[in-house]
Amino acid sequence: MSYCLAIEGMQPESRKELHKNYHDNYYGFPIHDDNELFGRLILEINQAGLSWETVLKKEDSFRIAYDNFNIQKIAAYTEEDRERLLNDSGIIRNKLKVNAAIENARTILELQKEFGSFEKWLEHNHPLTLQEWMKLFKKTFKFTGGEIVNEFLMSTGYLKGAHHETCPIHSKVLAQKPLWKRNLDH
Repeated sequence: MSYCLAIEGMQPESRKELHKNYHDNYYGFPIHDDNELFGRLILEINQAGLSWETVLKKEDSFRIAYDNFNIQKIAAYTEEDRERLLNDSGIIRNKLKVNAAIENARTILELQKEFGSFEKWLEHNHPLTLQEWMKLFKKTFKFTGGEIVNEFLMSTGYLKGAHHETCPIHSKVLAQKPLWKRNLDH
């Protein structure tokens, strides 16, 4: 079942609104800011083993805890920062996920040096199949399994599938020219 159809039957109302806002305004739309792309990767990594609702409820706390997803700041985190994160009840306190965020920030700094930006690195490697993306992410980043990679790439416009073609948001996403659509047009 597509995400579009799945949110329609959700209850209670606050849960439905939480998902609806994400679905209608963020899911599948291209992101052109490296810090926001990295933030989405952090959120997807933290969703592993949990519900997306849990992550959405904690998104503001993640932004605060992780310096608004500033890659340079996170890459410079010290052991004290790591401990601070592991003791922050507003986020998901998982050592592997916290370590992945810090290490992945350091990796993205290297990608930015080589390609100019995280976004340009993603574009440089596009188009790949999901399996090829999974291999590349596993080789490049920490804590990036198949579901994390798939959701990250769909949610940021690199892979098709975020919205069913009958979903009213689908046309809004298309208007933003996600990379998967641009490649189909050429």
